[in-house]
Parts: sequence; structure tokens; C-alpha cells
Amino acid sequence: MSRVIVLGAGVLGASVAYHLAVAGAQVVVIEAGGPAAGTSSATFSMDVTHLKTPRTYYELNRASSALHTTLAEELGGPSWRHPMPAIQWGDSEESQRGLRERAVRLKSWGHPCRIADPSELRELAPDVDPAACTASELVIHDQSAWYDAPLFVQRLLDRAATLGADIRYGLRAEALIRSGDTVTGVETGTRRWEADWVVNCTGPDADRIAALAGTDLPMTRIPGLVGESTPIPGLRLGAILATPQVDLRPAPGDRICSISWPVDALLPGQSDDALAERLHAAGQRILPALRTASLAGVRLGVRPVPTDGLPLAGTHPDAPGLYHLVTHSGVNLAPELGRLVAQEITHGDGPDLARYRITRDIATSVEDESLTLMTTS
Repeated sequence: MSRVIVLGAGVLGASVAYHLAVAGAQVVVIEAGGPAAGTSSATFSMDVTHLKTPRTYYELNRASSALHTTLAEELGGPSWRHPMPAIQWGDSEESQRGLRERAVRLKSWGHPCRIADPSELRELAPDVDPAACTASELVIHDQSAWYDAPLFVQRLLDRAATLGADIRYGLRAEALIRSGDTVTGVETGTRRWEADWVVNCTGPDADRIAALAGTDLPMTRIPGLVGESTPIPGLRLGAILATPQVDLRPAPGDRICSISWPVDALLPGQSDDALAERLHAAGQRILPALRTASLAGVRLGVRPVPTDGLPLAGTHPDAPGLYHLVTHSGVNLAPELGRLVAQEITHGDGPDLARYRITRDIATSVEDESLTLMTTS
């Protein structure tokens, strides 16, 4: 039986821990805060498969999106996955052309999307201000969804615990234990934890863990604001809205979750309060019902982003025994990445994650289209 320490109890750590426990490994999860305490609770959390390139990465996201449904059936109880269409539109000829070209490409890959008349906006999201969309066409992804990420994490960790996983909160990895070059455990203050594998799922902190082993990871951190409104009873938002200035989706408790790439581009120059006001105002222009609500809270999430936008998975030759897993869009990718990492650790290296090794030559240009959107808005 493999002994595995999973560092981090966000979406990636929870998924890895769950799949390892299912495979019969002896699992300890070590988390500095609480479940989903970091980026996993400060994210827009939607199915972003339609934004992913190249095709191999798109297929990985599509498989993981499908696995969300399978996992929800396996675990039973309330689901964290909320299916609904995602609607995109542009505000210029250039942006509209880009959306159309992407839709054509996605349809050639078998992705369920379509180009539609703006009148459908009134049917799918009747509370949207008609004047907010001046585009001549929409792109609709009928089989999209948004995720309740904290619920997802808690459900995975609860099931992992019933399978024998030891979940420890309030502990921070301060040093790595080594036997020669091989990482064989973790030190948290005065406590030593020994294992056959240590899996680094610490998100923005992942490069610090790598540095403890004398290695580095080709990644950066990109901050973003995620807003959530006070409850708006009776609001009819039956779709996820991806507009030029703000993205909006339902959230638990009759609330609205919002993000804005243009607002995020102003970080860290302006104050969080000023940016929060801009974020909420952008949402109010799309959904007039938001004018009767306020922001219940705004969280600053720090996205761990590999340099080329593609996941980092695997070990460094100078530190065997320490397995790294770093990606953005982690909520969407967590089911499949967790399954594949657990499979590699319990059964040996497989081909599925070969293109995402941390030792690969990082492309000079960004390969993931969603990272381009994140950094150029």
C-alpha cells in the first residue's frame, strides 16, 4: 500500500486524495488553512472547456467536465455541478469575428455550441437588460455548467475520509524530508510525516514547495477579483453570461457571482474597494436586478498559472518522490487530473499526462487560449 502525503486541500488536492483513497493508498492531506480555503473558494468556477487550446488540452478539459457528472453520481447527495447554457457575445466586429471563428473550430471538434440570434437572450435570461447586448449574434454553449467549488471539495474530502484518508488542517509544510535525492516526507513545525510520495497541490504556493527541494516550477500568479451579491429573490438567470465587460452566473442562495477581465487588468494599481465598485457596476449594466443588491463580498483569488497555460504534472529529476500538480481552471480539470495522478502514483507512469511534464520545453508563445484572454483584456 502506497503512503501518500497530499499538500493542499483545494480542488486539486481533494480530487487527488479522493482518487488515491479509492485506489487503496494510505493518504494524509496537509492543508495550511481549511477545505477550499485558497483559490478554490475565490474562482468563477464554470465549465471553461470551450476556451481551451490546443485540441489535446481541449479534450482533457472535456473529459474532466464529463467526469464531474460521473463523480456527482458516485458520491450521491446534492451536486456541486449546475448545468446551464453559457452565452457569449462581443462588442466589436473583431471580438464577434473571434467568437464566430472559435465556434466554428469547436463545432469541428464535436463541441456542442451554436451561433444564435440575440432574441434567444430574452428566452434564456429574461432579466438581462436588452440594451446590454448590441451584438448581431450570440454564441451559445448549451451543455455548459457552473460549479459550487467549496461543496465539491468538501464532498471529495468527506468521502476520502470515509475511505481512511487522514485530513489535517492548520498545518504548513515547512521542510521536506529526503533520503539522498528522494523526497520521503514533510515537516510541519515539530511534526515529521513520512511517505512514499508527496503530491504538491498547493496552488499559488506550489513553487515554494518546489524550492524546498531545490527545484523550480515555470509558473506565475495572476490575481483576480470574484464578487458575490446579496440575495436577489426571484431573479431569473438561466444562463452563464460571458460579456465583454463582465461574466455573471448564479450562485447559491439566490446570489450572483461576477468576474471581470478588464477590472482584473487594473490590479494591483487601484484599491480593492474601487475595483469592487467597478465590478458591481459592470454587472448592474447587464442585470438591472443587481441595482437592488449590493456586493456581499469580494475575494481576491490568486491563480497559479503555468507559463504556457498548460498544466504542470510530474516529478523533477533532482527531487524524485515529490509530484507536482499545478494548473489554472483547476475546478474544471480537477476530476480528470486527480484520477490520472492517482493512477500514475499507484500503477506507475502512464502516457496521458506525458505532454504536461514539468520538465518539458515551455513554448515561447502561450498555447492555452483562455490564458490569452486572462492576460490581454
